[in-house]
Amino acid sequence: MSKLYNSKYYHRDLSWLRFNHRVLQEIRDKNNPLYERIKFLAIFSSNLDEFFKVRVSDIRQVKDLEKPLRKKLVTQPNKVLEEIKKQVNSQQKEFGDAFYNEIIPDLKAENIHLIDYNAFSSEQKKQAEDYYQTVLKDNIDTQTGEATLKDSIFAKNEASYLACLKDDSLIEMVEIPSKESRFYVFPSDNDTFYITFIDDILKHNLFKENSNIYYALKLSRDAELYIEDEFSGNLMQKIKDALPKRETGQATRVLIDSNAPKNLLAVLKKTLDIYNTDIILGGVYHNFKDFFRFPNPTNKQLSNTVLEPLPHKLLSEYDSVFKAIDAKDQLIHYPYQSFEPVIKLLEEAADDPKVKTIKMTLYRLAKTSRLNTAIAKAAKNGKKVVVFIEAKARFDEDNNLKWGKIFSENGAKVIYSYPGIKVHSKILYIEREVEGELKAYSYIATGNFNEKTAKLYTDFGLMTQNKKMCKELNRVFLVLEGVLIVPKAKRLLISPFTSRHMFSRLVENEIALVHAGKEGAIILKMNSLQDKKMIQLLYKASNAGVKIRLLIRGICSLVPGIKDQSDNITITSILDRFLEHGRVYLFGNDGDAKLYIGSADWMTRNLSHRIEVIAPVLDPDNYRIVKDVLDIQLADNVKARIIDPEQKNDYVTNNNPLVQSQLATYAYFKKISDN
Repeated sequence: MSKLYNSKYYHRDLSWLRFNHRVLQEIRDKNNPLYERIKFLAIFSSNLDEFFKVRVSDIRQVKDLEKPLRKKLVTQPNKVLEEIKKQVNSQQKEFGDAFYNEIIPDLKAENIHLIDYNAFSSEQKKQAEDYYQTVLKDNIDTQTGEATLKDSIFAKNEASYLACLKDDSLIEMVEIPSKESRFYVFPSDNDTFYITFIDDILKHNLFKENSNIYYALKLSRDAELYIEDEFSGNLMQKIKDALPKRETGQATRVLIDSNAPKNLLAVLKKTLDIYNTDIILGGVYHNFKDFFRFPNPTNKQLSNTVLEPLPHKLLSEYDSVFKAIDAKDQLIHYPYQSFEPVIKLLEEAADDPKVKTIKMTLYRLAKTSRLNTAIAKAAKNGKKVVVFIEAKARFDEDNNLKWGKIFSENGAKVIYSYPGIKVHSKILYIEREVEGELKAYSYIATGNFNEKTAKLYTDFGLMTQNKKMCKELNRVFLVLEGVLIVPKAKRLLISPFTSRHMFSRLVENEIALVHAGKEGAIILKMNSLQDKKMIQLLYKASNAGVKIRLLIRGICSLVPGIKDQSDNITITSILDRFLEHGRVYLFGNDGDAKLYIGSADWMTRNLSHRIEVIAPVLDPDNYRIVKDVLDIQLADNVKARIIDPEQKNDYVTNNNPLVQSQLATYAYFKKISDN
C-alpha cells in the first residue's frame, strides 16, 4: 500500500475520492432509471468541484508553511496532490467512458439523441444559427489576451469557457452563458428527439464566423475565506467582506479538453498564470452539474418513482405538536417521514401566546422557507427569540447572513459565528408557560433546519420534554449567549466539552465487558470517520474481541480487516437515491443498549472544534425504530459497498434475499403509517 493509505490509516482526501467513486458507480448501475444515472453525472461533477475548491486548496496552503508545522498538519503535501491528480485522472476517464459509451447509447435507445455540432443536419444547423443569433449572441462574454502576457485573461470560478488561438500571439475565450439552459432541444414533430449542448451551438457558429476550432475549459478557485483574525472586530462583517474573494482565489484545478493542441495549452498556462499541476485533461464538455436539469422531451417515466414523505402516525393524531410531545418523545426520520411536524412546531410556537422563549441554531438555511418565516414571526409577535446562525457554513454564508438580517429586523437576538469554533449542532429549545410554570421542549437532530434538504437527506430528529435533557440543552444555548463557559451535562453529549470523553467511555465499557467474558458490540453510522484517537480506540476494541459494525457514507480513515488490528471491524457504505446523513451510535452494554443520535461525525473537527449535540434515545418505541432502520441498512446487499483496506468499493453480494435499504426503510415506515 502507498504511504498515503497504509495499514493503519487511509488518507482522508483519498478516501473522499473513493466516496466519489461510489457516486461514479451509480452512473453505471443499470438498476437505476436512466435519468437517475444522469443525475449522478451531475452529483459526481459537483462533488469534484467542491473538493478542488476546498480540500485541494487547503493542501496547497499547507505547502507554504514551515516544514516542522507542515509535518504536524499533513504528510507530504506534494505526494498527496500527485496521488489526488492520479486518481482524479483515472476517475475522469471512467466518467467519460460511462457518459459516451453507456449514457449516450442508452438515451439513443429511448429515441433521445444527444448530438454534437458535427452531427447537425442541414435543418438543425439553421435552427442552431437562429438560436445563436436571437438568444446566445448577445449573452456571451468574450475575452482576448496577448499570448505572451502573464495573467492577461481572467477566468471566473466554475464558469464554462470555449478557448482558441486566434493566431500565435492572441488567445480568445468565450464564456458559455450560465443564464441560459445548457441544453437545446431541437423542434421535433415525431417521437425522436435531438438535444445538443449550447456549447456545440456556439462552436458551430463561432467556426462559421472565424474558422477557428474552440476547446472547453473550466477553472476552479480556492473557496476558503481566509479571515485572519476571528477573535477581534465584527466577524460577520469580515465574512461578508471576504465572500467576493472566492471569485478571485488561486486556481486549484483547470479542466481542459484533452483534444486541445499543445500550443494552446502553453498559451493558457501563461495567460491564466497556471501550472502543469493545475491542469487536468478532461472531456469535450465541463460543468456536468448542469445535468441536474437535463431535459426529458418524451412522455416516458425515466426517473425514480417519487417516494412522497409519509405522515407521522403519532404526531398526526394530535392537533398540537406540543400535546404530542407531552404524550411521549417523538422521533422523525425524514425524508421517509414528512419534515412537516418540525415546521408546524415552529409555526405553532410563533402563534401560541403561551410560548415565551425560542432558541435555535441554524447552519444551512433554505433560501425560501416557512420555517424561517415562522422564526421571524415569533420575534415579531414579541417572544424572546435567540437565533445562533453559523455564518461560516461554507457556500451558505451569504444566504445565512441575509436571513440573520431578517430575523434581527423582526426583533430576534441574532448571534453570528462563535469565534474560533463552528456551531454545527441542530438544536431547538422552547419555553412555554403551562399553568403558571415554564415548561421546556427540545428538538435535537442529525440534519439541518432546511425544508429542501429534508427531502433529499436521511436524518433523525428527536422531540422531547425530558426535563434533564431540556435543562442541559438550554445550557448549550447559554454558552452560545456568553452566559456560561462550560455546559454541564450528564444526559447529552456535547462537543467540544464531553462528547469525546463520553464516546471513549462507552467504547471502553464494551472492552471491559469482553474482558469479563461477556459480549461487546458497537454499531456506528456516520458520514465520516477520521479522528485518529477514536480510530485507535476502535482498533483496541477490535483486538479485545468487540464486534464492531460501521456504516460510513463518506470519508473512512479506519482500515478494517487487518489481522491483530481490525479483524473484528466490518464497514459498509450505502449510496442510493437519498444522501445518508444521519449519525447513530449504538453500544451493546451487555443487553441494556445505549443508543444516541446527533450531529457529530467522528472527525477531529466534530469532536474537538465544533459545538455538537448528541442525544440519548430513551423511549423504547423510538429505540426500536432506530434499531430496525440500522438492521435494514446492515442487511443491504443492493446499494451497499464493502470498505476494505484498499477501498475498492466492491458491492456487498450474498445469497440472502435482496434488500435495497432505502426502499425497505420507506416500506417499513409506510407500514407504520398505514397501521
